[in-house]
Amino acid sequence: MKKYAQHDKHSNSYYQATVNDSTKFDALSEEINCDICIVGGGFTGLTASIFLAKKSYKVVLLEARRVGSGASGRNGGQLGSGQRRDQFYLEEHFGNDMAMQMWRFAEEARNTALSLIKDYQIQCDLKQGVLYAAPNEQDRGWCLEYAELINKKYGYDKRTYLDRNEMSQQLGTDIYHGGSLDLGCYHLHPLNYAKGLARTALSEGVKIFENSPAEKISDTEKFVQTPKGTVKCKYIIIACNAYLGNLFPKIRNTFMPINNYMIATEPLSNDVAKSLIANDYAVCDTNFVVNYYRLSSDKRLLFGGGETYRDKFPSDIKNFVRKYMLKVYPQMKNTSIDYGWGGSIAITLNRVPDFGKAGKNIFYAQGFSGHGVALTSLAGKLLSEAISGTAERFDVFANLPKKKFPGGRFLKTPALFFGMLYYSLLDRLR
Repeated sequence: MKKYAQHDKHSNSYYQATVNDSTKFDALSEEINCDICIVGGGFTGLTASIFLAKKSYKVVLLEARRVGSGASGRNGGQLGSGQRRDQFYLEEHFGNDMAMQMWRFAEEARNTALSLIKDYQIQCDLKQGVLYAAPNEQDRGWCLEYAELINKKYGYDKRTYLDRNEMSQQLGTDIYHGGSLDLGCYHLHPLNYAKGLARTALSEGVKIFENSPAEKISDTEKFVQTPKGTVKCKYIIIACNAYLGNLFPKIRNTFMPINNYMIATEPLSNDVAKSLIANDYAVCDTNFVVNYYRLSSDKRLLFGGGETYRDKFPSDIKNFVRKYMLKVYPQMKNTSIDYGWGGSIAITLNRVPDFGKAGKNIFYAQGFSGHGVALTSLAGKLLSEAISGTAERFDVFANLPKKKFPGGRFLKTPALFFGMLYYSLLDRLR
């Protein structure tokens, strides 16, 4: 089955090099029976398996490679507040009541992830605080207005506006016009979080199989077939996100996979690390094609930047991302880059997650558009509610208008490329 990104680029990630759990699971090699079969061993599939197992369902989880080998184990690790779209957008497009409901869902999403980490003692370098950095005057105004909106209208008092001088004090750069600090947000080691979720799922009785790609899914006959085995079940959850490939075309047109890249520098001295990010917060700018960065537990700068929209990754990821890092921190020009890696995320046209049913007994959640560290925990919880007979909350997302990418993959990719190029040019002009 063809995938839309190169999985082997994960092998040179900082996260893979510092993973704290080397547990391997066998491949499925027989026919087994269960209540629910979950396809995908990332955050969505793992959290869904935990909540379902806690309700006494017999759950089998299939992962095509290793747990966390997709976007869940490669990303920037920012556990943010809100949806991928801000509340201004949600109010305008969905109305005030729905915007409020989606804000509350997002708060629940982040808190669910934090509870899983705390309750199951998942060691994933959890740290508090995310800075949102405005590289132009227009976005500086947005940072101020948005902090005021969510404080006054949504009762959220953890996000504070910072002016240009305050941002310079926080970060070792003067390129930002202003920003905001959100102390309700966190950042973490995503692969260790995924591995911790897998351990949790195992402790709750979930059967996990790695190197077991789903090759066929049947709603009518209720089975999932892998190269060497079959899972017969009552319900199926598809949790593949950007790595769905051609497995289930029925739900393929609601998202597009795009490739994003990260690097990790050599370890920095305490003084240098503090000169870059004074209080060890994560940082995300407000560009359409975002830069995001933070310090690792061993004082490396982890920097994400740049996107591509085709199957292949750049041949030299380190230098591809390095130029974005140097625009923020030119003082890092002589710093060695130890790791460079890429991965794919699934974006929807309106950047709102796509939840739904793809058949009588098939549920799915996908299209987190770069905000999946938090929202996948909500997806897992709502999937478990829907399967256990309480679908009202799941249906809030399932009933949101779905905007499909036109045509097949070969039509969508050029359209996406030129669309993203347009917005990246706007980033440069603002």
